[in-house]
Amino acid sequence: MTTFIQGFGMGGGLILAIGAQNAFVLTQSVRRNHHLAVAALCILCDGILISLGVTGTGTMVASNPTLGMIAAWGGAAFLIWYGLTALMSAIRGGSLQTGDETEKTLRHTLMLTLAVTLLNPHVYLDTIVLMGSISGQFPTPDRYMFGLGAFAASFTWFTVLSLGGQMLAPVFRREITWRILDVLVCLTMWAIAGKLIRSELGI
Repeated sequence: MTTFIQGFGMGGGLILAIGAQNAFVLTQSVRRNHHLAVAALCILCDGILISLGVTGTGTMVASNPTLGMIAAWGGAAFLIWYGLTALMSAIRGGSLQTGDETEKTLRHTLMLTLAVTLLNPHVYLDTIVLMGSISGQFPTPDRYMFGLGAFAASFTWFTVLSLGGQMLAPVFRREITWRILDVLVCLTMWAIAGKLIRSELGI
């Protein structure tokens, strides 16, 4: 249980910071746009990536600079595009109508979820490289328990984020609140994209 708790704490510490993925999940939750499916897909992706890290592939990814460069520039491009769409939404304005049908299909929403999750190189650095390196300090049985704890943190976080967002639905019936959310999403996406670009340019 001690190793499990350490894994839970490690996993929780890595995902609690508000980032592109968390902003996207919260947005879909407030809009009630396939939010449970979005959370489930994020949990599944985290589970796979954590498993890869725990089983020892983190070292291989860390030693491949070409893969890291492609992931960084691809992720930055996607985040800039997504931030621009959020900014345009803020300019147009609008309010949350919980009785309306969802605007995007399930397939479209899940594809966006995969993009915002897998095109962020920090996901691989956190779950595969960092988690893999730390879990490697434990013997084999405890290593898997460490990974299970990290997965439990991911499951807990995305479930709470998805379900908790619906509590904000009455607030987002007001247009100003919706504009603020879109602006915050835009700034979050662009801040992360800028960090990726600066990292690649060595600035």
